[in-house]
Amino acid sequence: MAGQDHSALWKQYTTHGDRASREALILAYAPLVRYVVGRLAVTLPQNIDQDDLAGYGIIGLIHAIERFAPDRGVKFETYAMTRIRGAILDELRSQDWVPRSVRARAREIGNQIAQLEATLGRHPSEQEIADAMGIAPAELTDYMGSATATFLSLDEMVNGHDEGGSVSWVDTMTDERPGPLAQLEEKEMQEQLAIAIDALPEREKQVLALYYKEQLTLKEIGLVLGVSESRVCQLHSQAALRIRNHVNRYLGIQGPSKGKASRVGA
Repeated sequence: MAGQDHSALWKQYTTHGDRASREALILAYAPLVRYVVGRLAVTLPQNIDQDDLAGYGIIGLIHAIERFAPDRGVKFETYAMTRIRGAILDELRSQDWVPRSVRARAREIGNQIAQLEATLGRHPSEQEIADAMGIAPAELTDYMGSATATFLSLDEMVNGHDEGGSVSWVDTMTDERPGPLAQLEEKEMQEQLAIAIDALPEREKQVLALYYKEQLTLKEIGLVLGVSESRVCQLHSQAALRIRNHVNRYLGIQGPSKGKASRVGA
């Protein structure tokens, strides 16, 4: 897949645009779809059929092949994976597959965590979150499991709006090198992400490291940590939510720090 050289196929397709080379490229990069579907599993309920997701992903792959410009300086695999992921998420959103009650519960959990962080000056424990919500820790675990799909995955590069199509970072790239201000803001954001990750509870940091750095599956992470796959999903969700809360406060979107004094140009 990624390690193979398909330059001859690309040349044939970009030069002549013939159907045969297009179909050959689809077959050559089809494994990317399964890879993306597998990675999305951590943010989706278990009742979502992965074969259906693969079908949506193939549509994204086809669009990626048709729209890819080799001279952009972006690897096709990188571009295609964001397109595949975006196509899957767009289809799921169009079906309104997350009930309103689940969305509301996810927002409630997120708001409660943000409030506790502001009050305590640190990340709250699961017991503290459960106590603040007036529920048992086991109930919080159930809520987190059902609300998993509404939490951001760090692997996702789509916008955070509820409406409109998914927009990946790759899709917003231009051929020109970003100016000094844009580079500095990107560096600041990377620093904020590093700060947020460093402040996470140790077990959540382990999950992120094993998932994003070591590229382990949920099952493999569960075996390493001695927990179930559903528990891995919950830890990932909590970590992603804590990081999102931190970034939102940095951007002045929520939380006690509404200003953006630390931002460039503020």
